[in-house]
Amino acid sequence: MSSLSSCTLGAWALPSLSAIVNRVSPASACRVPALLLAAACFLGAAPAMAQSAGTAPGSEGTPAMAEPAGTATGSEGTTAVTTSVWDAPEPWRTDRFYFQTSLATVHWNPSDKHNNNQKLVYGEWRLQERWLGGQVLVGAAAFSNSFYQPSQFVFGGLLWRPFDSVPAAYARVAAGVLHGYKGEYQDKIPFNSTGFAPAAIGSVGYCFNRICGEMVLIGTSGVMWTLGVTLP
Repeated sequence: MSSLSSCTLGAWALPSLSAIVNRVSPASACRVPALLLAAACFLGAAPAMAQSAGTAPGSEGTPAMAEPAGTATGSEGTTAVTTSVWDAPEPWRTDRFYFQTSLATVHWNPSDKHNNNQKLVYGEWRLQERWLGGQVLVGAAAFSNSFYQPSQFVFGGLLWRPFDSVPAAYARVAAGVLHGYKGEYQDKIPFNSTGFAPAAIGSVGYCFNRICGEMVLIGTSGVMWTLGVTLP
């Protein structure tokens, strides 16, 4: 009797399949609507099962949601946004590398023999260490000296930001070994008897975002203007 009633219920629930049911055996006609009803029940329950599977344990039914990309969750459940080093609000303060080139040079005692285009290629690495209140840096430079001779300068130095109200302004002192003044111009640099001489260079500059301009004092010879960029 129970078998008969389930068959009758299936035929009533799916009248559109009556033509198909009449062409099959009674046992098959009973099983087809029952299987279709079971499939319909399963599909109806699927959303609830998916929601249950996405619920975090202990959250009292609240679905667990994935954190958006670029965020991290702290120990107290607060969401902290992680930003790229390229998005630093003051990159000139936190960037570690600086590269610059020369724009123009003016000699204090100009001569027709003087070169006013130094073709400077300069790079420095700004360390996290501090000494005498300044940021420690190391670097190297290649340039054409005042007498058109290829020259090199390897140095260490300190960088200060002396004005709290204008933190993008800075001063730098770099000291190291200078090479390249030769022949008749060897004595233009003090202590240059071997071709290698100690040298110290001072400069002041200002940065806008990652672009920096500097005025560099080249000893007692003159002043040079440069343009550079900081990199993370």
